[in-house]
Formats: sequence, C-alpha cells, structure tokens
Amino acid sequence: MKLDHATVVTPHLDTVRHFFCRIVGLTGGARPPFAFDGRWLYQDGRPIIHLVKTNSDWPQTRSPSRIDHVAFRIASEDEWQAPLARLQAGGVEYQQAALPASGERQLFVVPMPGVMIEFVTAAAL
Repeated sequence: MKLDHATVVTPHLDTVRHFFCRIVGLTGGARPPFAFDGRWLYQDGRPIIHLVKTNSDWPQTRSPSRIDHVAFRIASEDEWQAPLARLQAGGVEYQQAALPASGERQLFVVPMPGVMIEFVTAAAL
C-alpha cells in the first residue's frame, strides 16, 4: 500500500491552487467530471493534491481550509478485500463509490470524527 493523494477542502480554491502550483511546483491537470467544483494538481504525471471548493466555513475551525482525507492506493484485488473484511468484521461503517469516467473503486472510512481515510484501487474486472 502507498499514499495516493491528499484532498484539501477550501472556500479559497484559487488561493490554495496558486500556492500549490506557484510555490510547491505542482501543475493543474485533468479531473473527473464530479458534480462539485475543484482542481487536481499533479506531480510527475500523478494527481497528488485534490482541491475541493466549499462555500461553507463548517466545521468551525480557525480556518475553513483543511486537509479532508488521506488516500491509499491498493494494488491487488486480494489487498482490496482485506480491509473490507476487517471493516465488516469490526462493524465499522464505510462507504464505497466509483470515480466517474475511470470506474476506479473507492472506499471511505471515518475512524473518528474529523478523520477520513480513503482506499482506492483499479476498476473491478
């Protein structure tokens, strides 16, 4: 397993994009056709930072910008089934989704309030 990307949710989309592109050196690139505004920022051909536009200052924090979740790329079907089995055995709630266009599978878990983990893998065969 390896870290796939980080998502930053912010009402200041252009400011955050400017920081990651101009200061960090990432470049903007293709993004699936989600129903919400955002940007994907790339390094070495991979989208490593996902920006999501919000119009809300929720949750109440010093800053409405935050890192939303950490994602881990899973390489094989066996490796994908392992966390599913552990979540089910432990009675832990999760949500599954598929990325628009690519069909890649996602699994989202909130192990504690304010912390979200995503697992992502290739489309089902």
